This record gives sequence, C-alpha cells and structure tokens, in this order.
Amino acid sequence: MRRKRLALGTTHRRLKYEQRIRIWLAVLALPTILCAALLVYKQSGSVAMALVTILGLTIAWAIVAVYFFEQLTRPLQTLANVVSALREDDFSFRARGARRGDSLGDLALEINALAGTLQGQRTAAHDALTLVERVMTSMQSPVLAFDDAGYLRLLNPAAEATLHLKREHALGRSAADLDLTTLLHAEDKGLYSNLNPESGTAPASIRWSVRRTTFRLQGVPHTLLVLTDIAAALREEERLAWQRLIRVLSHEINNSLTPIKSIAGSLRTRLPNLSTTTTGIEADLHRGLAVIEERAAALNRFLQAYQQLTRLPAPQLQLLSLDLLLEQVVHLETRLSVELQPGPPIRVLADPDQLQQLLINLLRNAVEAALSAEHPAVPQVVITWSATATQAILHIRDNGLGLMNPANLFVPFYTTKPEGSGIGLVLAQQIATAHKGSVTLFNNSDTSGCTAELRLPIDERA
Repeated sequence: MRRKRLALGTTHRRLKYEQRIRIWLAVLALPTILCAALLVYKQSGSVAMALVTILGLTIAWAIVAVYFFEQLTRPLQTLANVVSALREDDFSFRARGARRGDSLGDLALEINALAGTLQGQRTAAHDALTLVERVMTSMQSPVLAFDDAGYLRLLNPAAEATLHLKREHALGRSAADLDLTTLLHAEDKGLYSNLNPESGTAPASIRWSVRRTTFRLQGVPHTLLVLTDIAAALREEERLAWQRLIRVLSHEINNSLTPIKSIAGSLRTRLPNLSTTTTGIEADLHRGLAVIEERAAALNRFLQAYQQLTRLPAPQLQLLSLDLLLEQVVHLETRLSVELQPGPPIRVLADPDQLQQLLINLLRNAVEAALSAEHPAVPQVVITWSATATQAILHIRDNGLGLMNPANLFVPFYTTKPEGSGIGLVLAQQIATAHKGSVTLFNNSDTSGCTAELRLPIDERA
C-alpha cells in the first residue's frame, strides 16, 4: 500500500538585502518629511510651500540615502569578490582598508587571513605534488594508480618499461584492456607474475611483490600499486654469495694446489728417467706424480675459469647494431649452420665485448643441445629478434631435448654436460643484469627443445 505524500507548504520569497535596506530608509524618512511639511503648512498656510518642502526634503534624503547605501554595500561587495576569487583558486585578491575595531573590518581581516592560509596551503600542495612526481619518475620500482572504476590514472617510467606500456596510450584505459586485471586485484604484499606478452609460451615466473594502498584524488577513491622486483634482489644476493664462496675456495685451493704441483714436479725430476729397465714401482711413481701434477694444473685452470664471475668489469656502454653483432656471432659457430631470420634494425646501448660473450654462450648452449646424439631430428637453431617501444627481444630457439631441471639453470657449478663448467648461463645472466636486461630459458610448447630469451633496453638515443 502506497503512502499518501503530504503537500509541502508554500515558501515565501524574501526580498533582497538591498531592497530591504531601501525600504527601511524610506520608512525612516517618511515620518520626518511629513512632519516637516506639516510644520511648514501650519506656519505659512500654503499648500504649495508644503509640497516644495516635501520635494526638497525627499531629494536631500535620497542623496543622503544613496551615499549611505553605497557606504554600506561596497565593503560587502568587496568581500564577496574576494570570496568568489578564493572559490576559483585565485588568491591574489585582498580586502583593503580593513582595520580592527568594527564588524566589517574584523570580517575583512579574517577573510584576508583565510586567503593567505589557502594560498600557503596551495603552494605547499603544489610543491608536494611536484616532489611526488619527481620521486615517482626517478623510482626504479613500477608505480601505478587505478580509479574506483578500474581505469589507469597514473604510472611512472619504470612501470612503462616493466609492463611494456606507453603513457599516452595507457592512461585512461581499463585494467582489462591493458591485461592488468590480475595486478589490480592482487593482495597487499602478494605476488604478481608478469608473463611477457611477446613470449607467451614462457612459464609465468613470480617476480613482483605488490604493495597496495588507497588514496583520494578530487574526492574519488584510487588504488595505488607499487611493485618490487624480488627476483632481481634475490639474484643479486645469490650472485654475491657465490662470488664470496668462489673467492674463498679459489684462495684456499690455490694455496694447496701450487705446492702440490711443485712438489710433484720436483719428485718426478728426482726419479731416474723411464727406460726399458725401469722397474714397475718406478714406472708407477712416474705415472702417479705426472697425474698429480696434471690434475693440479687442470684444477687450477678450472678455478680460474670460475673467477670470471668475480672479476666481471662494469660494462663500457656504446651504441651497437644488434643485427650486425648477431651476424658476427653466428659466423663464429662452425659446428652447425645457424638460421638467422631477418628482423627490424635495432641499436642498443651495450658493451660490445660483454654482449658478444653473452650471445656466444647462449648460442653455444643451443647448438650443443641441438647436436645432442640422443635427438633423432635434424639439428636446428634459429635466431629471431623483435622490438617494443622500450626493449629489444632476442630469441635463440633449438630443437634439442629441452630443459630437464630449469630450477638450477643459473646456479654456478651446475651443469648437465660431461665437460661443462657450469658458468656459461650464470655469466650470461650477470652480463644481462649489468645491462639492465634479463635472460630466461623455457621449453618450447609446440615442439621439442627450448628457447633462450634475451631482453635489453633500447636507449632513447638509439
């Protein structure tokens, strides 16, 4: 059952402030004028004189009323203009001539003080916003902000590079359009897996720790997301730990290997030369000391190879043509004809020697995997490359057996090759990290074998 709505009472329209002042002035003037006209009529007995008196007093009163009205309303109009300017964020207007001791003066001074406070607050807010923008621009961690409808409203350069976005195209678009729905709904201190769009077959590896909070901008709630690359921090700590271990092992083992090799060589020189008459014991001593000396030298070379990980210098960056560098590396591989598919011309900012060593290591692994004797197919290695707005992406694809234990790929000393040293991929990753890039390996989804993916940033000058 619908309730009956009660009719609202009528609203009486109030007269304007100026109209009320004029009415009150007229009401106050009317008795005075009438009394003066009445006195003139009684003294002169002339109606004309009474009318002239009424007219003269009315004109005089009107002039005084206009002056009084202007003095009464002008300060109020000035204060109204100041308040209107404040509402429009213009803090340059002030009410002048105000002084303490009267109502309008106190009001004008308070409004001036309010204008000064608001101006100071706006200046401080503008400075704080400028500082926040500069901090966000210089931050290495990606920062994004979405409004309550899920539209991207803020991102810094690190987020552009990490998520492969361009500010002019991404701002104002929804998280669904940008494939960031998972990130938008990630929990605070949760983990976000960034699957590279160009390598859709790559396994989603957990890389980012998400910190989220909320704030209001112009009254609209927003979600602020800050990403931390925990994988990079863990890799750096792991690299430093391995470097410390290698330095300790190299120092301790070399201190023992050097005298062992020297003593074995000295003992072998004191034995008589091998001849047909040499007894079995003397021959065994010769062979044993030779083995000791040879293995000590081999172990010393083995340790020196690992010391490359601790002595990698800082890259000497210069602009390089990636396609020309790939052609040089491909020509160095003689065991297999590597297919180099043409791609766009790309110039990267890198150290030519270190980048060439990185490519040689990745290509060598791919060729050795393709040439695996257990693989029945025709060995094949294909190199392709492409570019986004911020990165050069290189793929080295083989048709070998694929990755058996991907968790240990970048662990020093770990290798599945009988004569491998276990530093090729570790050195490649270390070089890529020094160039602010990355190296990842993943099994092919459509065929056997695996793909090594190298990502390098494209410098703006390139």
